[in-house]
Amino acid sequence: MQGIRRRGLLALGAAGAIAPVGASFAQANWPDKPIRIINPYAPGGIADLAARIIQPGLQMGLGQPIVIESKPGANGSLGTEFVARSAPDGYTLLLALAAPQTLNQFIFKVNYDGLRDFAPIALVNTNPLVLMVNPTLPVRTVRELIAYAKANPGKLNFAGAGGFTQFAGEIFKHAAGIDMVHVPYRGGAPAVAAAAAGDVQLTFANFSDALTWMRSGRLRPIALTSAKRFPQAPDVPTIAESGLPGYEVNGWSGLLAPAGTPPAIIDRIAKVLQKDFAEPAMRKRWEDIGAEPGHADPAVFAAMIRADMQKWSEFVKRTGIKVE
Repeated sequence: MQGIRRRGLLALGAAGAIAPVGASFAQANWPDKPIRIINPYAPGGIADLAARIIQPGLQMGLGQPIVIESKPGANGSLGTEFVARSAPDGYTLLLALAAPQTLNQFIFKVNYDGLRDFAPIALVNTNPLVLMVNPTLPVRTVRELIAYAKANPGKLNFAGAGGFTQFAGEIFKHAAGIDMVHVPYRGGAPAVAAAAAGDVQLTFANFSDALTWMRSGRLRPIALTSAKRFPQAPDVPTIAESGLPGYEVNGWSGLLAPAGTPPAIIDRIAKVLQKDFAEPAMRKRWEDIGAEPGHADPAVFAAMIRADMQKWSEFVKRTGIKVE
C-alpha cells in the first residue's frame, strides 16, 4: 500500500511540475488562432471605428486575424460584461468606451467592476462630444438653448446611444436646471441621423459621428463637452465657457483584456499598438475622425480608469443624478 501511495504522490508531483511548463508553452506560442475584439455598441459608432483603425496593425504585429464582433445592449454593459467573464487567454479583448468602463456601475446594476475585472492594455483615443441642434431650432449658443428650454419646458428631445451620449445630456440638464427628454437609439450614427432628420431637436454626439453633419450644415454645432477647445473645430466653444462653468465630459476608447490575462500577452499587444500610434499615417486616420491617438502604457491607462471611476462615483453621490 505504501508503495502504491508513494507512486501516486510521485505522479501528482510530476503533474504539478508539468502544469506551469504547459502554461508557459501556451503563452510562448500565443497567438495561434484568431483574436476577437468585442465592441459593446452597435456597428458604425466610435467604438467600431476605433477597433477598425487598430485592426490592421494588430493583425500584422501579432500574425493572426483580428475579428471585430459587436455585442450592443444595456448602454454598453452587455458586451463589457461578456469580456469580463471571458477566459483570460488573450483571445477575447474589449474595445472599451469611457461610460461602460467608469460610469455605468454607479447608475445602473451591472455585474462587473470597470477596473478590477479587467487588465488594461492601451488608451486607444480620446475625443470630445459635440452638442448639436437641428437648424430649425432657433438657438445658436448654449445660453440661447437654456433660455429656450426654460421657456418651453419638456418640449426638447435629445438623441443618444447610451453612455456619454446620454449622460452628457443628463449632466447638462442638471447643471442648467432645464427639462429635456432623452430618446435612445442603438448607436451613435442613428442618433445623430435622427437629429438631422428632425425626429429630435438636438444630440450630444461623439466628434466622429458629428463631423459629416457639421460639415454639411444639416446640424448646427453649439458647443463641445471637453474642458478646452478642440483643434479640429477651433471655432466651436466649450459648454464650460458658454455659460456652464465646470462642465466637462470627455470621451475615450481603450483596449482591455479580462483580468488574469498573462502580463506577457498584455505587454506584447501594447508594444504592437505603441509602434502603430507613432506612425504618421495612423495619426492622420485619428485626425480624420476628429480624435486624438492615445498611448499603450497599461499602468498609466489603469491609473486613468481608476481616476475616472473615482470622479464619476463622487459626482453621482454628490448630485444624486439619475439616468432614465
